[in-house]
Amino acid sequence: MDAGLGAAERPRGLGKSLCVITGASRGLGRALAVVLAPRLQPGSRLVLVARSGRCLLELEGQLLGAAGPAGGLRVSRVEADLAGGEGLQRLLAEVSRLREVDGAPDRLLLINNAGTLGNVSKFVVDFTEPAEVNSYLALNFTSPMCLTASLLKAFPKRENFLRMVVNISSLCALQPHKSWALYCAAKAARDMLFSVLAVEEPDVRVLNYAPGPLDTEMQQQARCETADTELRQSFINLHQEGKLVDSNVSATKLVNMLILNEFQSGAHIDYYDQ
Repeated sequence: MDAGLGAAERPRGLGKSLCVITGASRGLGRALAVVLAPRLQPGSRLVLVARSGRCLLELEGQLLGAAGPAGGLRVSRVEADLAGGEGLQRLLAEVSRLREVDGAPDRLLLINNAGTLGNVSKFVVDFTEPAEVNSYLALNFTSPMCLTASLLKAFPKRENFLRMVVNISSLCALQPHKSWALYCAAKAARDMLFSVLAVEEPDVRVLNYAPGPLDTEMQQQARCETADTELRQSFINLHQEGKLVDSNVSATKLVNMLILNEFQSGAHIDYYDQ
């Protein structure tokens, strides 16, 4: 499932990297792949992970078409449901294989983007079944924790090797939203998890990035299913007034921050922050 991208001259702000993007088939994940691809040095590897193999194949074709036929950046697709152990092991096995094929990169970049909004038609008092909560947390908390730990173990600290981990966060990690209990709780837990990682592993550059209210399918779900009427109307207003953030614009801001590498490790940075 590998493919070569064009070797046309491209910015090399991220060097020779192994980049893993989860939830890469649509929305912000897809936009990040498109923005990252021309910023990586030839010889880099971009690993796209999602549940939809068809969407990943389409994204790979888009990247190839934009870059041309010559050699350069290499792309791999991993169709996997990261909510379960089998999907995580499939991804880790592919990364291990690629390490043998590509050799040691100069930089490891993991973007934990995969996630779901969850059931926003309920309030806290409606969640009485542990299985529903545990199922949500498996993808939205347990999976990024175990994936991050596994990749950092697979690529340990060494001289002149930069390891970067991004957690796609949200304003909901900081502020409560009625009927969004699952989403807010998972985002808050993830922020704290990656803040702890930053102090435990000072050589790892860690960023919690809140991309803003993106114009995505998740936003559409929020406008239709949010139980709290005031919150639902606020999302409807954002959409009607054209105030939702374009995924490509937010992705570009994140990639530029990673290239500059001036953020405080473990920080929570919002799209709207200067």
